[in-house]
Amino acid sequence: MAKDTAADLTGQLTFDTDKGAGWSKWIAVLLALILIGWMGSGYIYPTEAEEIAEEDQTTRVVTVEVMNSAAREVPLVLTAEGQATPDRSAAVQAKVTGQIESVSVARGDLVEAGQEIGRIDGQTIQAQLTQAEATLTQATEDLDRAETLLERGIGTESQVTQARAAKAGAEASITAAREQLENTIMRAPFAGRLNEMTLDEGEFLNDGDVVAEVLDNDPLTVVIQVPQVALGRLEKGMEADVAFITGETRKGTVGFIGSNADSQTRTFRVEIAVPNPESEMPAGLSARVAVPTGMARGHFISPAILSLNPSGELGIKTVEPDNTVDWKPVEIVRAQTDGIWVTGLEETAQIITVGQGFVSTGDAVDPRLREEAPAEEVTE
Repeated sequence: MAKDTAADLTGQLTFDTDKGAGWSKWIAVLLALILIGWMGSGYIYPTEAEEIAEEDQTTRVVTVEVMNSAAREVPLVLTAEGQATPDRSAAVQAKVTGQIESVSVARGDLVEAGQEIGRIDGQTIQAQLTQAEATLTQATEDLDRAETLLERGIGTESQVTQARAAKAGAEASITAAREQLENTIMRAPFAGRLNEMTLDEGEFLNDGDVVAEVLDNDPLTVVIQVPQVALGRLEKGMEADVAFITGETRKGTVGFIGSNADSQTRTFRVEIAVPNPESEMPAGLSARVAVPTGMARGHFISPAILSLNPSGELGIKTVEPDNTVDWKPVEIVRAQTDGIWVTGLEETAQIITVGQGFVSTGDAVDPRLREEAPAEEVTE
Protein backbone atom coordinates (compact mmCIF):
# COMPACT_ATOMS: atom_id res chain seq x y z
CA MET A 1 0.00 0.00 0.00
CA ALA A 2 1.41 3.27 -1.01
CA LYS A 3 2.14 5.75 1.89
CA ASP A 4 0.58 9.31 1.42
CA THR A 5 3.01 12.09 1.91
CA ALA A 6 2.30 15.89 2.09
CA ALA A 7 4.68 18.53 1.15
CA ASP A 8 6.04 20.69 4.08
CA LEU A 9 5.34 24.33 3.20
CA THR A 10 6.37 25.86 6.57
CA GLY A 11 8.08 29.23 6.11
CA GLN A 12 7.35 29.21 2.43
CA LEU A 13 4.01 31.17 2.48
CA THR A 14 4.77 34.91 2.40
CA PHE A 15 2.75 37.93 1.26
CA ASP A 16 5.40 40.62 1.30
CA THR A 17 5.61 40.59 -2.40
CA ASP A 18 1.84 40.68 -2.85
CA LYS A 19 0.41 43.87 -4.24
CA GLY A 20 -1.15 45.99 -1.42
CA ALA A 21 0.40 43.98 1.38
CA GLY A 22 1.93 47.19 3.07
CA TRP A 23 -1.14 49.40 2.88
CA SER A 24 -2.54 48.35 6.27
CA LYS A 25 0.39 49.87 8.08
CA TRP A 26 0.00 53.19 6.33
CA ILE A 27 -3.75 53.21 6.84
CA ALA A 28 -3.27 52.63 10.61
CA VAL A 29 -0.73 55.47 10.87
CA LEU A 30 -3.03 57.78 8.92
CA LEU A 31 -6.01 57.00 11.14
CA ALA A 32 -3.91 57.64 14.26
CA LEU A 33 -2.81 61.03 12.93
CA ILE A 34 -6.39 61.99 12.05
CA LEU A 35 -7.59 61.02 15.57
CA ILE A 36 -4.83 63.01 17.28
CA GLY A 37 -5.52 66.05 15.08
CA TRP A 38 -9.23 65.92 15.77
CA MET A 39 -8.74 65.70 19.55
CA GLY A 40 -6.29 68.64 19.55
CA SER A 41 -8.38 70.88 17.33
CA GLY A 42 -10.62 71.92 20.21
CA TYR A 43 -7.71 73.56 22.05
CA ILE A 44 -6.52 75.47 19.00
CA TYR A 45 -9.79 76.49 17.37
CA PRO A 46 -12.74 77.05 19.77
CA THR A 47 -16.04 75.73 18.66
CA GLU A 48 -18.86 77.97 17.60
CA ALA A 49 -20.78 77.16 20.82
CA GLU A 50 -17.82 78.20 22.95
CA GLU A 51 -17.44 81.42 20.96
CA ILE A 52 -21.12 82.20 21.52
CA ALA A 53 -20.80 81.46 25.25
CA GLU A 54 -17.78 83.74 25.57
CA GLU A 55 -19.57 86.45 23.65
CA ASP A 56 -22.62 86.12 25.93
CA GLN A 57 -20.37 86.27 28.97
CA THR A 58 -18.78 89.55 27.89
CA THR A 59 -22.03 91.18 26.83
CA ARG A 60 -24.24 89.84 29.69
CA VAL A 61 -26.47 92.55 31.21
CA VAL A 62 -28.36 91.90 34.45
CA THR A 63 -31.76 93.47 34.93
CA VAL A 64 -32.14 95.15 38.34
CA GLU A 65 -34.91 97.10 40.01
CA VAL A 66 -34.04 100.62 41.12
CA MET A 67 -35.66 103.56 42.83
CA ASN A 68 -34.96 107.24 42.41
CA SER A 69 -34.18 108.78 45.79
CA ALA A 70 -33.71 112.43 46.72
CA ALA A 71 -32.11 113.63 49.94
CA ARG A 72 -34.36 115.32 52.50
CA GLU A 73 -34.01 117.04 55.82
CA VAL A 74 -34.25 114.59 58.69
CA PRO A 75 -33.98 115.39 62.41
CA LEU A 76 -31.22 113.47 64.12
CA VAL A 77 -32.38 111.78 67.29
CA LEU A 78 -30.21 109.89 69.76
CA THR A 79 -32.24 107.10 71.36
CA ALA A 80 -31.26 104.87 74.24
CA GLU A 81 -32.81 102.64 76.86
CA GLY A 82 -32.32 103.60 80.49
CA GLN A 83 -33.58 103.32 84.02
CA ALA A 84 -35.04 105.90 86.37
CA THR A 85 -33.11 106.47 89.59
CA PRO A 86 -33.75 108.84 92.50
CA ASP A 87 -32.00 112.18 92.39
CA ARG A 88 -30.61 111.35 95.82
CA SER A 89 -31.25 108.97 98.69
CA ALA A 90 -30.21 108.89 102.33
CA ALA A 91 -30.49 106.55 105.28
CA VAL A 92 -31.79 107.99 108.57
CA GLN A 93 -29.82 106.68 111.55
CA ALA A 94 -30.39 106.86 115.28
CA LYS A 95 -27.80 109.13 116.90
CA VAL A 96 -28.47 108.17 120.51
CA THR A 97 -29.32 104.99 122.37
CA GLY A 98 -32.77 104.63 123.88
CA GLN A 99 -36.36 103.53 123.55
CA ILE A 100 -38.63 104.88 120.81
CA GLU A 101 -41.09 107.27 122.37
CA SER A 102 -43.16 108.27 119.35
CA VAL A 103 -43.43 107.80 115.55
CA SER A 104 -44.69 110.77 113.49
CA VAL A 105 -44.91 109.40 109.92
CA ALA A 106 -45.55 106.16 108.05
CA ARG A 107 -43.71 104.33 105.30
CA GLY A 108 -44.44 105.85 101.87
CA ASP A 109 -45.28 109.32 103.21
CA LEU A 110 -43.88 112.48 101.69
CA VAL A 111 -41.78 114.43 104.17
CA GLU A 112 -40.26 117.90 104.21
CA ALA A 113 -36.63 118.69 104.94
CA GLY A 114 -36.09 118.58 108.74
CA GLN A 115 -39.51 117.07 109.44
CA GLU A 116 -39.67 114.86 112.54
CA ILE A 117 -39.90 111.16 111.77
CA GLY A 118 -39.74 109.76 115.29
CA ARG A 119 -38.49 110.52 118.78
CA ILE A 120 -36.39 108.59 121.31
CA ASP A 121 -37.05 108.86 125.03
CA GLY A 122 -34.76 111.63 126.28
CA GLN A 123 -35.51 111.77 130.01
CA THR A 124 -32.00 110.61 130.95
CA ILE A 125 -30.43 113.18 128.66
CA GLN A 126 -32.76 115.88 130.02
CA ALA A 127 -31.58 115.03 133.54
CA GLN A 128 -27.98 115.33 132.38
CA LEU A 129 -28.78 118.74 130.92
CA THR A 130 -30.39 119.90 134.15
CA GLN A 131 -27.35 118.77 136.10
CA ALA A 132 -25.00 120.50 133.65
CA GLU A 133 -26.99 123.74 133.97
CA ALA A 134 -26.74 123.58 137.78
CA THR A 135 -23.03 122.93 137.54
CA LEU A 136 -22.67 125.97 135.29
CA THR A 137 -24.50 128.14 137.82
CA GLN A 138 -22.16 127.01 140.57
CA ALA A 139 -19.08 127.45 138.38
CA THR A 140 -20.16 130.98 137.47
CA GLU A 141 -20.51 131.93 141.16
CA ASP A 142 -17.12 130.40 141.95
CA LEU A 143 -15.48 132.40 139.17
CA ASP A 144 -17.05 135.66 140.34
CA ARG A 145 -15.85 135.00 143.91
CA ALA A 146 -12.33 134.16 142.77
CA GLU A 147 -12.07 137.31 140.67
CA THR A 148 -13.33 139.46 143.61
CA LEU A 149 -10.77 137.96 145.96
CA LEU A 150 -8.05 138.56 143.39
CA GLU A 151 -9.05 142.22 143.13
CA ARG A 152 -8.83 142.55 146.94
CA GLY A 153 -5.44 140.93 146.94
CA ILE A 154 -6.61 137.96 148.94
CA GLY A 155 -7.03 135.47 146.10
CA THR A 156 -4.52 134.15 143.60
CA GLU A 157 -4.37 134.00 139.82
CA SER A 158 -4.36 130.21 139.99
CA GLN A 159 -7.74 130.18 141.75
CA VAL A 160 -9.24 132.37 139.04
CA THR A 161 -7.86 130.11 136.30
CA GLN A 162 -9.32 127.01 137.95
CA ALA A 163 -12.71 128.69 138.31
CA ARG A 164 -12.72 129.68 134.64
CA ALA A 165 -11.87 126.11 133.60
CA ALA A 166 -14.70 124.73 135.74
CA LYS A 167 -17.15 127.14 134.15
CA ALA A 168 -15.97 126.25 130.63
CA GLY A 169 -16.37 122.55 131.42
CA ALA A 170 -19.93 123.13 132.66
CA GLU A 171 -20.77 125.08 129.48
CA ALA A 172 -19.39 122.27 127.34
CA SER A 173 -21.49 119.75 129.25
CA ILE A 174 -24.59 121.82 128.60
CA THR A 175 -23.80 122.05 124.89
CA ALA A 176 -23.27 118.29 124.65
CA ALA A 177 -26.45 117.53 126.59
CA ARG A 178 -28.52 119.88 124.43
CA GLU A 179 -27.09 118.28 121.27
CA GLN A 180 -27.87 114.83 122.55
CA LEU A 181 -31.38 115.93 123.45
CA GLU A 182 -31.83 117.26 119.90
CA ASN A 183 -30.55 113.94 118.55
CA THR A 184 -33.41 112.13 120.23
CA ILE A 185 -35.55 113.61 117.44
CA MET A 186 -34.99 111.79 114.13
CA ARG A 187 -35.58 114.10 111.15
CA ALA A 188 -35.71 113.80 107.36
CA PRO A 189 -32.45 115.08 105.84
CA PHE A 190 -34.28 116.52 102.81
CA ALA A 191 -37.70 116.59 101.20
CA GLY A 192 -38.72 113.28 99.67
CA ARG A 193 -40.60 110.07 100.21
CA LEU A 194 -40.03 107.50 102.96
CA ASN A 195 -39.07 104.41 101.00
CA GLU A 196 -38.25 102.36 104.11
CA MET A 197 -39.44 102.75 107.69
CA THR A 198 -38.63 100.46 110.64
CA LEU A 199 -39.69 102.62 113.60
CA ASP A 200 -42.19 101.21 116.12
CA GLU A 201 -43.05 102.72 119.47
CA GLY A 202 -41.50 100.91 122.40
CA GLU A 203 -38.58 99.41 120.46
CA PHE A 204 -35.04 99.94 121.65
CA LEU A 205 -32.48 101.55 119.39
CA ASN A 206 -28.72 101.68 119.52
CA ASP A 207 -26.67 104.58 118.31
CA GLY A 208 -26.12 104.08 114.56
CA ASP A 209 -29.15 101.89 113.81
CA VAL A 210 -30.80 102.66 110.42
CA VAL A 211 -34.45 103.49 110.96
CA ALA A 212 -35.61 104.88 107.58
CA GLU A 213 -34.62 105.64 103.96
CA VAL A 214 -35.64 108.86 102.24
CA LEU A 215 -35.68 109.12 98.42
CA ASP A 216 -35.72 112.39 96.54
CA ASN A 217 -37.49 111.65 93.23
CA ASP A 218 -37.93 115.23 92.11
CA PRO A 219 -36.35 115.50 89.69
CA LEU A 220 -36.23 111.85 88.66
CA THR A 221 -32.90 110.93 87.07
CA VAL A 222 -32.97 108.63 84.02
CA VAL A 223 -29.55 107.08 83.41
CA ILE A 224 -28.59 105.97 79.87
CA GLN A 225 -25.38 104.67 78.30
CA VAL A 226 -24.25 106.47 75.14
CA PRO A 227 -21.75 104.98 72.64
CA GLN A 228 -18.53 106.83 71.89
CA VAL A 229 -19.52 107.79 68.34
CA ALA A 230 -22.66 109.59 69.54
CA LEU A 231 -21.22 111.37 72.57
CA GLY A 232 -20.14 114.42 70.58
CA ARG A 233 -23.75 115.08 69.55
CA LEU A 234 -24.85 115.66 73.13
CA GLU A 235 -24.62 118.86 75.15
CA LYS A 236 -25.66 119.64 78.69
CA GLY A 237 -29.04 121.35 78.77
CA MET A 238 -30.49 119.62 75.68
CA GLU A 239 -34.16 118.69 75.89
CA ALA A 240 -35.15 115.02 75.83
CA ASP A 241 -38.34 113.04 75.41
CA VAL A 242 -38.69 110.28 77.99
CA ALA A 243 -41.20 107.45 77.59
CA PHE A 244 -41.60 105.26 80.67
CA ILE A 245 -42.56 101.60 80.52
CA THR A 246 -45.86 102.52 82.19
CA GLY A 247 -46.85 104.44 79.04
CA GLU A 248 -46.40 107.87 80.57
CA THR A 249 -44.19 110.40 78.76
CA ARG A 250 -42.31 113.36 80.22
CA LYS A 251 -39.96 116.07 79.04
CA GLY A 252 -36.47 116.04 80.49
CA THR A 253 -33.12 117.80 80.27
CA VAL A 254 -29.60 116.45 79.82
CA GLY A 255 -28.09 117.19 83.22
CA PHE A 256 -24.86 115.22 83.21
CA ILE A 257 -22.49 113.78 80.58
CA GLY A 258 -19.81 111.40 81.81
CA SER A 259 -16.15 112.05 81.11
CA ASN A 260 -14.90 108.49 81.54
CA ALA A 261 -16.02 105.49 79.47
CA ASP A 262 -17.11 102.26 81.08
CA SER A 263 -14.18 99.84 80.94
CA GLN A 264 -16.38 96.95 79.76
CA THR A 265 -18.85 98.52 77.32
CA ARG A 266 -16.86 101.63 76.29
CA THR A 267 -20.01 103.72 76.71
CA PHE A 268 -20.53 106.93 78.65
CA ARG A 269 -23.02 107.61 81.43
CA VAL A 270 -25.55 110.34 80.64
CA GLU A 271 -28.23 111.52 83.07
CA ILE A 272 -31.57 113.02 82.08
CA ALA A 273 -33.36 115.07 84.75
CA VAL A 274 -37.14 114.66 84.57
CA PRO A 275 -39.42 116.89 86.70
CA ASN A 276 -41.44 114.70 89.04
CA PRO A 277 -43.60 116.83 91.37
CA GLU A 278 -45.03 115.02 94.37
CA SER A 279 -42.79 112.07 93.38
CA GLU A 280 -45.57 110.67 91.20
CA MET A 281 -43.21 108.47 89.16
CA PRO A 282 -41.32 105.90 91.23
CA ALA A 283 -37.63 105.20 90.80
CA GLY A 284 -36.56 102.00 89.08
CA LEU A 285 -38.82 102.26 86.02
CA SER A 286 -37.40 101.41 82.60
CA ALA A 287 -37.53 104.28 80.13
CA ARG A 288 -36.72 105.08 76.51
CA VAL A 289 -34.96 108.40 75.95
CA ALA A 290 -34.94 110.35 72.66
CA VAL A 291 -32.69 113.41 72.43
CA PRO A 292 -32.96 115.57 69.27
CA THR A 293 -29.38 116.46 68.31
CA GLY A 294 -29.75 118.43 65.07
CA MET A 295 -30.64 118.03 61.39
CA ALA A 296 -29.08 116.20 58.42
CA ARG A 297 -29.84 115.54 54.77
CA GLY A 298 -30.39 111.86 54.20
CA HIS A 299 -32.08 109.18 52.08
CA PHE A 300 -34.82 106.91 53.42
CA ILE A 301 -34.29 103.26 52.51
CA SER A 302 -35.07 99.74 53.59
CA PRO A 303 -32.28 98.14 55.66
CA ALA A 304 -32.56 95.07 53.40
CA ILE A 305 -30.70 96.82 50.56
CA LEU A 306 -27.59 97.52 52.65
CA SER A 307 -24.46 95.56 51.80
CA LEU A 308 -20.90 95.16 53.04
CA ASN A 309 -17.70 95.58 51.10
CA PRO A 310 -14.69 93.26 51.66
CA SER A 311 -13.47 95.63 54.39
CA GLY A 312 -16.72 95.30 56.32
CA GLU A 313 -17.95 98.82 55.59
CA LEU A 314 -21.67 99.45 55.24
CA GLY A 315 -22.85 100.74 51.87
CA ILE A 316 -25.42 100.77 49.05
CA LYS A 317 -25.20 99.76 45.40
CA THR A 318 -26.35 102.42 42.96
CA VAL A 319 -26.64 102.74 39.17
CA GLU A 320 -24.53 105.43 37.53
CA PRO A 321 -25.63 107.46 34.45
CA ASP A 322 -23.78 105.01 32.17
CA ASN A 323 -25.84 102.12 33.63
CA THR A 324 -22.95 100.62 35.57
CA VAL A 325 -22.98 99.58 39.21
CA ASP A 326 -21.20 101.57 41.91
CA TRP A 327 -20.91 100.86 45.65
CA LYS A 328 -20.99 103.84 48.01
CA PRO A 329 -20.38 103.85 51.79
CA VAL A 330 -23.20 105.20 53.93
CA GLU A 331 -23.84 105.94 57.59
CA ILE A 332 -27.08 105.24 59.41
CA VAL A 333 -28.20 108.42 61.16
CA ARG A 334 -31.70 107.43 62.21
CA ALA A 335 -33.74 104.24 62.45
CA GLN A 336 -37.52 103.95 62.33
CA THR A 337 -39.88 101.02 62.44
CA ASP A 338 -40.47 101.26 58.67
CA GLY A 339 -36.92 101.99 57.48
CA ILE A 340 -33.66 103.83 58.07
CA TRP A 341 -32.14 107.19 57.12
CA VAL A 342 -28.61 107.20 55.71
CA THR A 343 -26.08 109.82 54.67
CA GLY A 344 -23.17 109.53 52.27
CA LEU A 345 -25.02 109.63 48.95
CA GLU A 346 -25.41 112.52 46.51
CA GLU A 347 -28.50 114.72 46.58
CA THR A 348 -30.13 112.34 44.09
CA ALA A 349 -29.30 108.68 43.58
CA GLN A 350 -30.63 105.68 41.69
CA ILE A 351 -30.53 102.94 44.32
CA ILE A 352 -30.71 99.24 43.44
CA THR A 353 -33.55 97.69 45.42
CA VAL A 354 -33.78 94.21 43.83
CA GLY A 355 -30.90 92.24 42.33
CA GLN A 356 -28.03 93.91 44.16
CA GLY A 357 -26.75 90.51 45.23
CA PHE A 358 -26.10 89.47 41.61
CA VAL A 359 -24.02 92.45 40.49
CA SER A 360 -20.68 93.93 41.45
CA THR A 361 -19.04 97.31 41.06
CA GLY A 362 -18.48 98.12 37.37
CA ASP A 363 -21.06 95.64 36.03
CA ALA A 364 -23.38 96.82 33.27
CA VAL A 365 -27.04 96.56 34.23
CA ASP A 366 -30.47 97.18 32.78
CA PRO A 367 -32.21 99.32 35.46
CA ARG A 368 -35.97 99.03 35.76
CA LEU A 369 -37.66 101.73 37.81
CA ARG A 370 -40.03 100.41 40.43
CA GLU A 371 -43.45 101.92 40.92
CA GLU A 372 -43.26 105.10 42.93
CA ALA A 373 -44.55 104.81 46.50
CA PRO A 374 -45.88 107.69 48.60
CA ALA A 375 -43.11 109.76 50.19
CA GLU A 376 -42.08 108.42 53.58
CA GLU A 377 -42.69 110.57 56.60
CA VAL A 378 -40.20 111.11 59.36
CA THR A 379 -41.65 109.43 62.44
CA GLU A 380 -40.64 110.10 65.99
